[in-house]
Amino acid sequence: MPPRVATVLFFVGIFFLFALNRKRDAHYSKALWIPVIWLLIAGSRNVGQWLDMSSPMDQDRYLEGNPIDRVVLGSLMAIGLVIIFQRLKKAQAILTANFAVLLYFFYCGFSSLWSDYPDVSFKRWFRGAGDLIMVLVILTDDHWLESIKRIVSRVVLFLFPLSVLLIRYYPNLGRGYNIAGSAMFWTGVTTDKNGLGVLCLIFGLATVWNFLELYKEQKQNGGKWTKPFYVQGFLVLIMIWLLWESNSMTSISCFVLSLSLLLSVGRWQFARKPLATTFLTLSAVGLSAMVLFGGFGAVLEALGRNPTLTGRTEVWHILLPFAQNPWVGSGYESFWLGDRLKKIGNLTSNGINEAHNGYLEIYLNLGWIGLILLGIVILSGYRRVIAAIRLNPEEGKVRLAYFLIPLIYNFTEAAYKMMSPVWIFFLIAIMAPLPAPTSESPAKIESETSQSLPVSKRRMRYALGNRL
Repeated sequence: MPPRVATVLFFVGIFFLFALNRKRDAHYSKALWIPVIWLLIAGSRNVGQWLDMSSPMDQDRYLEGNPIDRVVLGSLMAIGLVIIFQRLKKAQAILTANFAVLLYFFYCGFSSLWSDYPDVSFKRWFRGAGDLIMVLVILTDDHWLESIKRIVSRVVLFLFPLSVLLIRYYPNLGRGYNIAGSAMFWTGVTTDKNGLGVLCLIFGLATVWNFLELYKEQKQNGGKWTKPFYVQGFLVLIMIWLLWESNSMTSISCFVLSLSLLLSVGRWQFARKPLATTFLTLSAVGLSAMVLFGGFGAVLEALGRNPTLTGRTEVWHILLPFAQNPWVGSGYESFWLGDRLKKIGNLTSNGINEAHNGYLEIYLNLGWIGLILLGIVILSGYRRVIAAIRLNPEEGKVRLAYFLIPLIYNFTEAAYKMMSPVWIFFLIAIMAPLPAPTSESPAKIESETSQSLPVSKRRMRYALGNRL
């Protein structure tokens, strides 16, 4: 089939899927289109790259950025700020409850002062603040959880079919080759195979969750299947195919682990208890760490990877001596700039521009202080996720899954950074307002049980609970 004919048919199909997926009785805020556009860009390529106006080999352009991108992203941020000011009380409540996140963002911006390129560092921090703006636009919506489903549906209805179109009919855009030119991989709407893996991981997990929710809803309504159910099922099939063909083992592993955790917490009540949830989470993180760093080379080889994690271990040893300051780092998003980038490129011979480990990346850019602040964000965020599970297991299980993903994904990739879908959905998971208790909530059951106890026993239980 000629590419032009395929393009027309694909876009007609996308329009048809949008029509089928529409819920006529549902009303969503038009403001949601702002984070939708932001995520469309974050999940694929910058506008300048789509227009082929940026070249990664041009150092000056790499430092200055693309004017088209600045206009588009700056406009989205400005509109997002207007929306937030209209919902100021809700936004203030969310930010107050997430002081650790604000402290981390403030430090990132402050670190641009000691960067070798302070103007570039500050521009990148300003763009990174756009992620926080989009998160607040989503979370200040009256029904933010339902809005997430709608946002994800809009994004995947564009990006999943478009990835298939580019891979099949526009190989110069949808495929790539390794540096040696000996191996071909799929990129779809993204710029590399890991980007395609992240697209399927983050938005695919939400699509599976949406599909399962629709399945449960249809069973409760007598088994009458709706059009959105079939659309979501079709998108799940595309996602599985793209994820597998991306050959991004990090994304595949994270998808399996996070989906397993989501299903476990959603199905078994014992898994919702804080101790059991913590055990399951730590087990997933610990198992991943043992396989990657614990000398289990046979497991990696069985998964089609070499024990050096495709050369990552050698790269990590090369990067550490380049750390500018162990305590404060090189400044926000400043490590991979200037002569240092050229020297590292000569030593590694593969033109890398990230550490392929999110924690090492934070250390190189923000030092130990940055790592400590990130650790505080993770710990405080986990407390909120656990509280959400106790109050509303259906919401809490999704937040837990997206909390888990970056912990594991950043073992071999750097995703604690601006406009990374992994980072954006992590912020949503930890910053979202705590839900109201449901009938299945362990917290509500415990509260109702405690009301039947004598007053003295209730006081003792309350005191013990506060100590714990």
